[in-house]
Amino acid sequence: MKPTLRTLTLGCSKNQVDTEHLLAAVQDKYDILPENSSGRVDFLVVNTCGFIGDAKEESVNAIMQAVDLKNRGEIGHLFVMGCLSQRYMDQLPGLIPEVDRWFGARDIRPVAAALGSGQDPDLGHAGRYIPSDGASYAYLKISEGCDRRCSYCAIPFIRGAHRSVPIEALVKEARFLASKGVRELVLIAQDTTYYGLDLYRRRALAELLDRLSEIDGIEWIRIHYSYPQDFPEDVLDRMANNPKVCRYMDIPLQHVADKVLDNMHRHVDGAWTRALIRKMREKVPGIVLRTTMIVGHPGEGTREFRELLDFVAEARFERLGAFTYSEEEGTFGAENFRDSVRKSTKEKRLSELMTLQRDISLSYNTSRVGQKVKVLVDAFSGENLVCRSEFESPEVDGEILVVYDPLMGAAPEQLVGHFMEVEIVRAMDYDLEARFVRMSEPVGNTLQ
Repeated sequence: MKPTLRTLTLGCSKNQVDTEHLLAAVQDKYDILPENSSGRVDFLVVNTCGFIGDAKEESVNAIMQAVDLKNRGEIGHLFVMGCLSQRYMDQLPGLIPEVDRWFGARDIRPVAAALGSGQDPDLGHAGRYIPSDGASYAYLKISEGCDRRCSYCAIPFIRGAHRSVPIEALVKEARFLASKGVRELVLIAQDTTYYGLDLYRRRALAELLDRLSEIDGIEWIRIHYSYPQDFPEDVLDRMANNPKVCRYMDIPLQHVADKVLDNMHRHVDGAWTRALIRKMREKVPGIVLRTTMIVGHPGEGTREFRELLDFVAEARFERLGAFTYSEEEGTFGAENFRDSVRKSTKEKRLSELMTLQRDISLSYNTSRVGQKVKVLVDAFSGENLVCRSEFESPEVDGEILVVYDPLMGAAPEQLVGHFMEVEIVRAMDYDLEARFVRMSEPVGNTLQ
């Protein structure tokens, strides 16, 4: 019998891709168990996050819980990899000796080797582990690392310098994903708009979109983690004219006040930011914008925070997430700025910003009631199909819930990964409810 292997992936979708590459390299040697399964396992690999304080705390807690299971005999061997161990490799092995092996965020090959595999699971490797029940979407990591030096961010010294995956390798990987039933690709990186500069001496994201659009089976391509400076406008042209490119852009802006942006080393100012948002909405009618903001960064006084609130109210981002500034050792901000905003003030500002955004989100959702939209079925839960339109990204945005109807022509589990047309009938703060209208495509193994 094969030994059993389970993974636990924390943090962002980029970590999830690393885990899937790793599992693809070792799947012939192990019986891979679902992440949410319980019971004894021969090997557990914890893929950690070390970006901000809350993420580090979550990762440490997960490791300690795994250590407790190992001490009780429920885990045979415990490996830890990812950003937390990369960042604190000099400290963690001495603090938690129960972990059998520690690996960094750039050590996928050594993890695979330690698990007995000679296959290459590194960036650009076409193989991905897809569970037997399939998936309607998959993340496609188009580059690793970051050449930006935002003052608050530890990613460059955790993940290293930016390196793009060649277009041909990404096309090969996307074809593999399509062969496994994936219908949507979510392009991710530390900075997707920087893609291609190291390999091709030009920004090549638009060219990559063209090539991925040619793949049969892939119907939606979504872009995450775009940087505002020198944003490639040809990407907006593809979004406006290519029906496979979702009219959706994830662009973390972080702030709008000039003083704060300067302290952040974002290399844009408030005027540039406002002009970019106007350009996106003009060039891509109906585009949905998702952004992220940081509150309480050094330099953010009452005036700067009010400017941020006014900007969010004006821009009316359909999706917005936010977090409070945390001083991260090793960053420029930690070494050069005083964390001058009190924690209670940060929390109050965060609450005020998210209350504003909740009203904006509800207003946007309410405006969609009565619309008929094409949705992709991600899952079946209770009596509802859990769906998304091109305007909702998986895992970070709201969902469109559709009550299962036998008129859909197949069992609910068989509808996952298929498109249908629905009419939105009810709006909530973040989720929507809709009724089934018709299938957008035939479904195999239909009901008799």
